[in-house]
Amino acid sequence: MDDPGNYPRLAAQPLATALADTPVVLLHGPRQSGKTSLAQAIAQPLGYGYLTFDDDNLATAARTDPVGFVADLPGRMVLDEIQRVPELFTSLKAAVDKDRSPGRFLLTGSSNVLLQPALADSLAGRMESVRLHPLAQCELQRRPGRFLERLTSGELATQRHERAGGDLLRRIVAGGYPAALVRSGRRRREWYRAYVQALIQRDVRDLARIAALDVLPRLMELAAGRTAQLSNVSELAGPFQLSRPTIREYLMLLERLFLIETLPPWNLRRLERLVKTPKVHVGDTGLACALLRIEESNLAANREVLGPLLETFVFQELRRQSEAMAGDVAFHHFRDRDGHEVDIVIEQGARAVIGVEVKAGSTVREVDFRGLAKLRDIAGDGFRRGVVLYDGELILRFGPDMFAVPIAALWGE
Repeated sequence: MDDPGNYPRLAAQPLATALADTPVVLLHGPRQSGKTSLAQAIAQPLGYGYLTFDDDNLATAARTDPVGFVADLPGRMVLDEIQRVPELFTSLKAAVDKDRSPGRFLLTGSSNVLLQPALADSLAGRMESVRLHPLAQCELQRRPGRFLERLTSGELATQRHERAGGDLLRRIVAGGYPAALVRSGRRRREWYRAYVQALIQRDVRDLARIAALDVLPRLMELAAGRTAQLSNVSELAGPFQLSRPTIREYLMLLERLFLIETLPPWNLRRLERLVKTPKVHVGDTGLACALLRIEESNLAANREVLGPLLETFVFQELRRQSEAMAGDVAFHHFRDRDGHEVDIVIEQGARAVIGVEVKAGSTVREVDFRGLAKLRDIAGDGFRRGVVLYDGELILRFGPDMFAVPIAALWGE
């Protein structure tokens, strides 16, 4: 395998565009997803300096005198792992208010500082954020990743793709973290498990005071086993002698570290019969498989586990591709109390709605479009198309706005 650090990134163009007209740009995403490599690849040719707050001495100095620290910085700087020094945000605001030149500061963060309102508000109107995920499948294939763009524009031409088959299982188990992808089998699983432990021991301590740190790895394993399911704090709290509010707080910490992601319900008209509970997805299926001790062989034999992991895999691939798209794209799920559901609902702009249902098998039937048809009825004129992703070869039409599409089209040409 090629060095994953050298793969083209979907976030590169949005990052360069933001630096051209915005004083502060935040590149944020999980640790080991390639933020530092991407930041330096873009910033070094432009003459940026570089400092990382993973250096404890540097972080301590910045916390001790944030005003003086920022005042001594040269004109354009990359400040890596900014979440470790939240004291700097007010000083960065003051510096930018004196000089609003675009691209003054490129920040990277391994926790979602945008979930801290006080920090995000301090740079409101001065900062743009760009999300970096683990590697998308299209990035691994060195392809532009235009499936989501074609899906939203309606360019679903009839064409043949190879069945994913065992290759799909391999992709799910491998995940997208660059350092994990150069390993295989047991070594990769060990890397993922050590990765979670390192985050909890280092980054969680920076974010919150938690007495029972040992709970978080076990909670992460439970979340991995419930990926693509409705959030149920009571079930997750069950194995621990902790209250539901405490478990909810711990889940928020995992979300801030990009280890899990909440998918809100789609509820255009706030209809009473629509389920209003969010879904929870693990941030990367390779991480989930490692925590659950799942290999390609036992994943193929366990369809109950494969289904949710495949849904998360598709959701994360679409999320990663969305970062390169211009315009407003939001993700939801749909479920009503009569049993109709759609795994992923994509909203583009104010009203356009696209439904995506994920199917592990290679056969598609009309009944597989039942949830999509219900979504179409509710969305009305806003509905654009419904898609069932399946492990087949052809893009097939099941009506004027319904299609069966091979899963391999996600990362294909």
